[in-house]
Amino acid sequence: MLKRLTLVAIAFCAAAPLRLAAQAARGYVPADSTRLDVQMIYASPWFTGENFGPARWLGQGEAYTTLERATAPAKGQEMIRYETMSGARSVLVPAAKFIPARDTAPLGIEEYSWNGDQSKLLIFTNSRPVWRANTRGDFWVLDLHTWELRKLGGPDAKEATLQFAKFSPDGSKVGYVREHDLYVEDLATGRITRLTNDGSRSIINGTFDWVYEEELGLRDGWRWSPDGSMIAFWQLDADSVRDFTLINTTDSLYPQVTPIQYPKAGEANSAGKIGIVDLSGGAPRWLSFQGDPRNHYLARMDWADAKGGKDELIIQRLNRLQNTDEVVIANARTTALRTVMTEHDSAYVEVVDDVVWFDNGRQFTWTSEQDGWNHLYAVDRVTGARRLLTPGNFDIVGIQAIDPVGGWVYYTASPTNAAQRYLWRAPLAGRGRAVQLSPAASTGSHSYDLAPNFKFARHNFSRMGTPSTSDLVSLPDHRSLRMLVENTRLKGRVAALRRGPQEFFQVDIGHGVKLDGWMLKPADFDSTRKYPVLFFQYGGPGSQTVLDSWGGQQYLWFLMLNQKGYIVASVDNRGTGMRGRDWKKITYGRLGVIETQDQIAAAQAIGRWRFVDNSRMAIWGWSYGGFMTLNTLFHGGTTYRAGIAVAPVTHWKYYDNIYTERYNGLPQTNAAGYDAGSPLSVVDSLQADLLLVHGSGDDNVHYQNSEALVNKLVQANKPFQMMEYPNRNHGIFGGNTRLHLFTLLTKYLDDHVMNPRGPAVP
Repeated sequence: MLKRLTLVAIAFCAAAPLRLAAQAARGYVPADSTRLDVQMIYASPWFTGENFGPARWLGQGEAYTTLERATAPAKGQEMIRYETMSGARSVLVPAAKFIPARDTAPLGIEEYSWNGDQSKLLIFTNSRPVWRANTRGDFWVLDLHTWELRKLGGPDAKEATLQFAKFSPDGSKVGYVREHDLYVEDLATGRITRLTNDGSRSIINGTFDWVYEEELGLRDGWRWSPDGSMIAFWQLDADSVRDFTLINTTDSLYPQVTPIQYPKAGEANSAGKIGIVDLSGGAPRWLSFQGDPRNHYLARMDWADAKGGKDELIIQRLNRLQNTDEVVIANARTTALRTVMTEHDSAYVEVVDDVVWFDNGRQFTWTSEQDGWNHLYAVDRVTGARRLLTPGNFDIVGIQAIDPVGGWVYYTASPTNAAQRYLWRAPLAGRGRAVQLSPAASTGSHSYDLAPNFKFARHNFSRMGTPSTSDLVSLPDHRSLRMLVENTRLKGRVAALRRGPQEFFQVDIGHGVKLDGWMLKPADFDSTRKYPVLFFQYGGPGSQTVLDSWGGQQYLWFLMLNQKGYIVASVDNRGTGMRGRDWKKITYGRLGVIETQDQIAAAQAIGRWRFVDNSRMAIWGWSYGGFMTLNTLFHGGTTYRAGIAVAPVTHWKYYDNIYTERYNGLPQTNAAGYDAGSPLSVVDSLQADLLLVHGSGDDNVHYQNSEALVNKLVQANKPFQMMEYPNRNHGIFGGNTRLHLFTLLTKYLDDHVMNPRGPAVP
């Protein structure tokens, strides 16, 4: 998903699949631990970090659990309990208890959850992908009193077909989705009740189609009522959605065809609705909204706090253009609907995940850009009246927790530096001063998992070039109680590398616009010399590549290029995040136009710096960044010597409708805006060398995008180089794929930027 990737900025490239390190030969030692190469980064375990978790708080935070590898002779994982204050460690579940009867292999636990009194453990294992995430698999329940380990789904259940299993509020039952229908299994009797009966490829109960999952972040499509007597769920009717067919010619003699329901921009959506079904039986009760359900999105749904009104749901309903978010309270018994408030923007709105109830269910939290910045508000459940909780000229990232008893809201923000992240807390009453809890001296990026009692938190910290650490802290004093992940070995190996200066800066591109950037310089940097520059960018709405945080394998590859003599830089154009509503939404309706102008202007300004060789500048990016690479090359004249576009969008008519229409409107009414930002419109202007890379099995940015570009380049008689990775998806990984890919990219840069033979081919 393009939008979700923007939030982490470099998700495709920063972290190659862990399987590569797992498959690498044990005992690997590089010939020179100070010098990087592609093999060392992408096909060895040399830079593998420590893991902690998955961890879960117990009770109010007096203890927590995590999984650790069992010591010999036991196999697999064991569940460990830690006392939060003392750190006392005890084995809660021995590894042997995770071995099913009549089996010798322990379960490979991927996720787990506890019931309310921590007497039963729900285990997720053997996962498989549905769309782009592994959301189906097998679920087991372990009873800690009897040590019975039982697989859910009954004796006739097919392997790895269950999704989104959850304990009922009293822990006596587990609900789950199986093959597009909802089921509830009684843990005492084993009785399985089927709650929906119409699930099929086109009628989807309790989960979602490709585009809802990808662009609205919705996967788990059902919710227990607080008293466990009802289940509320989404149902999608995907009958109107056309299939996009992926063709795999690599795994058999004849092609294997995979149809995926994928609505392109301007095309028909699934019709969504919300139903409530009683566990006692009967047909679902359906909520009835005005308007065509195919032109609206039921973007969020959950049970409202029961203290403020029994048996009510809170729902966010977006219109097709996604510039209006209607917040509706629904009575689950009568299906009566009441609009509490409406969020509107002349460009677009984002759905709000930070809805937290407080004040005995009379108020909930909301984030909005109504004053020009993304801020937190308290909203009255009855009147919809808002009260600002985080005033100031800055964006908040999101809510960490609400402490209704203490009267605090904890949130992440960085008012003075958009590249960083800190924990803050502010009074829920809206009066008084917000306080930064993260240490001011620890500049970089902080993230947290707060305990239910708000007295403790698991805290992660990193900065650019410094791997992550994790510790347990007390709050609000932020005193470190003990380290959870020190990452000493990884930090030592990174510190041993030959590295030069790294700096954050702003570049003035004129007209009062200053763009944030970072730059990595070679270890032997000499300001009197001139260096080639590689620009990395993404540039999509709300994204950031300029972040003061550990960059993983991506950072190491950039550092390898540094060691070869490149300067590597990244600049965030207008349209990116954390600099206010107007900065972000200036690109609305013309994706790729202003972003491209900004990137070219920044490169030209940096090209005038005395240590930059502006005849050897290159740019590269992936997905939206690939789209941006093409636009900057085609509009930039001789600004860039070369560019690498990986899995690029080449015209927004080829991409899905939820993402594209949110930021570009409808193609039926904004054809000029779609064309203005498309690199297909300006292929004739290419004057730089181009490498195009795409996976033919990409279910996100379809290979069709690159095929359209190839046709245009051929028509314009523009030479270029291309690499297709057969049947690889948008992440382009598997086996040695990442090793091959980054070897290819490195060689291309060396041949066309570091040591070019003559002028660019075009």
